[in-house]
Amino acid sequence: MIPIQESGGSVTFAVKVHPRARKDAITGELGDAIKLSLSSPPVEGRANGACIEFFAKLLKVPQSSVTIASGQTSRQKVIRVAGLSAEEVRKRIG
Repeated sequence: MIPIQESGGSVTFAVKVHPRARKDAITGELGDAIKLSLSSPPVEGRANGACIEFFAKLLKVPQSSVTIASGQTSRQKVIRVAGLSAEEVRKRIG
């Protein structure tokens, strides 16, 4: 189970991004991170935008509630989601 930290009305969790994949999907776990495949290339922030959009749709929150807390230029990212509890995130990620 992926560790999800909860603090100050938001939750954070680690993600390992695989850009230029065939489709956008969670493809498993890698250590303490969710393994996420994105079809977008890592050029001009497109993969970051796709990552935010993917989690906003999956967690059913506005895109403004999802931010990349760290790792903007790395495949290892920490995603912050405002307005949900750790339990709600676990349920929605599945």
